[in-house]
Amino acid sequence: MAKQQNSGGAVKTVEALARPVVEGMGLRLWDVRFEKEGPDWFLRILIDRDEPLDTDTCEAVSRAIDPLLDEADPIEQSYYLEVGSPGLGRRLTRPEHYEALKGQKCAAHLIRPDEAGRRDIEGILQGLDADGNATLVNGEETYTFPVKMAGYVKLCDDENLFD
Repeated sequence: MAKQQNSGGAVKTVEALARPVVEGMGLRLWDVRFEKEGPDWFLRILIDRDEPLDTDTCEAVSRAIDPLLDEADPIEQSYYLEVGSPGLGRRLTRPEHYEALKGQKCAAHLIRPDEAGRRDIEGILQGLDADGNATLVNGEETYTFPVKMAGYVKLCDDENLFD
């Protein structure tokens, strides 16, 4: 399991450098993460578009961003740069993710059980309100919860809803 460093400043700098490049290539910047796995650090730039991504596109983005990162040098330690797709089970980490995935099947894992003792909820995403509450609808049941109370909210890939 990857451990994310609390290096918000570096991630924000990388995002500011990467966003114009990614958007200039007709893509969307989904997320930027700086994570430790074992002894190694990884700077992960997750990109998206309406049609499936291929490795050539990821490589082109990596080649375009790499010199900018070298020049700005926003991260002190050594790391591996990875550019890729957020994947089918992508986590929703920003308000715009909730907007982009409205109408899609999503799963949430709450940090603590709710009043009914549930920690895992799934349903069709209705969006995120101004107070930071997400709403999922599953059949006749509507479930609204504060996103800050969720360990994660992710797009369902139907195979591993809760992992």
